[in-house]
Amino acid sequence: MRQPSIHVASLVAGEEMHDSELGSIHRLTADNFPVLNGLSIKRLRLAPSAIREPHWHANATELTYCLAGQVLVSVLDNGSKFSSFLVSAGEMFHIESGALHHVENIGDTDAEFVIAFRHERPEDFGFSAALGAMTDAVLGNTYDLPAEAFAGIRRSTTAKLIVAREGAPDIPTAAHFGDPHHYAVEAMAPPLEYSAGSARFARQQYWPALHDISMYSLRVSEDGMREPHWHPVTAEMGYVHKGSARMTIMNPDGALDTYIVNEGEVYFVPRAYPHHIEVIDSPEIHLLIFFDQSTPADIGYRASMSAYSRKVLAATFGVALADLPPLPFTPSDPLLVTRRNPLDPVAD
Repeated sequence: MRQPSIHVASLVAGEEMHDSELGSIHRLTADNFPVLNGLSIKRLRLAPSAIREPHWHANATELTYCLAGQVLVSVLDNGSKFSSFLVSAGEMFHIESGALHHVENIGDTDAEFVIAFRHERPEDFGFSAALGAMTDAVLGNTYDLPAEAFAGIRRSTTAKLIVAREGAPDIPTAAHFGDPHHYAVEAMAPPLEYSAGSARFARQQYWPALHDISMYSLRVSEDGMREPHWHPVTAEMGYVHKGSARMTIMNPDGALDTYIVNEGEVYFVPRAYPHHIEVIDSPEIHLLIFFDQSTPADIGYRASMSAYSRKVLAATFGVALADLPPLPFTPSDPLLVTRRNPLDPVAD
């Protein structure tokens, strides 16, 4: 039987930070997925009326994709700049490192999110815990109140993470308008569309708020394949939203790691490692692919062959010039290609 891959792990079965009737938080960091470097990931579920308490991340920006539900997000940025906005399935939001923010389920069904962080070990502070760090007297001085005003508030330096709201949500009028933190990625016409699938981009070119992280919403059909490629200056962390696929990653020592990624799993490819993705047993796969750069780019195998003369290629591969296949000239890689040959057997 094939050994488990070091490049793939289940987010659903990741470290459990919280699990109650209000919701759940699971995460993969370098502590339980050691291959991660510069990126990590969480899955958040909020029941109706549940709130991810106001909090901030000390060492990482956040890029969040909504899988289901509708929520209110509020952000207090550096310089006391406050904003709030609504997020629904297929939409995203971005939070700067250190910015105070909350996520509140305002719908009648569960809300679910995949959250990427720009650090392999993100550090969080909950506002309830931060308040608990200060004495009654210090808080009284802060809010111009007597110390006794805070004596009845139970405080701890451990964050609550998910809390319950009483009554209907308070939705500011401004939340119904556009906001730079918010981006409806699935509403955009796909910049790249092929018979083999499509790609939508949450990157700086389309979303100026991004500066050190980005995401591709990639769909590959059952007869499609992400061409073999590598990213010279960015790592890649992918979450499988739907479907399953086979991946191969090559390590610098020449060792190959081939594995299947399934729904709810995460894979990680270090920067400049060659890899490819192809659907094997589902009609389509939908991947949320996060990068540690605001504008990721890659080098593909097709364009690589076009960069050199046939004589250089023949010498490189140790064959006679006449034995080289009729390679198509490709000045720009296509991202996705159609699989015209039979699927390679799936190894045990």
